[in-house]
Amino acid sequence: CVLKICCRNFYYITVLRDPVSRYLSEWKHVQRGATWKTSLHMCDGRSPTPDELPTCYLGDDWSGVSLQEFMDCGYNLANNRQVRMLADLSLVGCYNLTFMNESERNMILLQSAKNNLKNMAFFGLTEFQRKTQYLFERTFNLKFISPFTQFNITRASNVDIDEGSRKRIEMLNFLDMQLYEYAKDLFLQRFQYSKQEEHQKNRQKRREERRLLREQRAHQWQKEEAAAEIAVTEDYNSQVERW
Repeated sequence: CVLKICCRNFYYITVLRDPVSRYLSEWKHVQRGATWKTSLHMCDGRSPTPDELPTCYLGDDWSGVSLQEFMDCGYNLANNRQVRMLADLSLVGCYNLTFMNESERNMILLQSAKNNLKNMAFFGLTEFQRKTQYLFERTFNLKFISPFTQFNITRASNVDIDEGSRKRIEMLNFLDMQLYEYAKDLFLQRFQYSKQEEHQKNRQKRREERRLLREQRAHQWQKEEAAAEIAVTEDYNSQVERW
């Protein structure tokens, strides 16, 4: 049993979401009472201290928080969450913000997130559900029972925000915005490459099928020719016997 566990292959995969929609979705989730109190945020073998990772609220949860309050918390982990969760935090001293200057920290986090994303076995994008399914099936050589459905109506999409709030969310998640643009470009390149590869294989398969069909027809023609020659010879022999 232990040997079987040791010999398993594990693959890291993820699905990214448009940063503004993801941020609004998390805000609505927190507004309904969700918390991450049980998350340890382990990095380099330890959890962050309260000084390294202060909380944005007092009490059991942040129920009823307004979008303005949510955005105003400077150490809200909703900010740039996708980059932080994909990057190697040990490169920047984990949650210790005094380890290096902010500009250098951001550059390292973003590059680390891009590298880890690129090297994952697979990643998808929520705005391209069907393309995500196609690439997943091609990557792992399997077929889902039913096709993915593209849902564009979510809690986040129903949130009506002004342009100023949208711009501020983009600013608060500027690393996620850059990561997402990188991810979208890479994702669509991989999709296009897979489609071209599939078309080439299908063309090769059709050419091979046509070749086999020609060979079968030629073989059948040779058999028919041989049978005809035998029939003619037998008929001639029977004529000779009568003579």
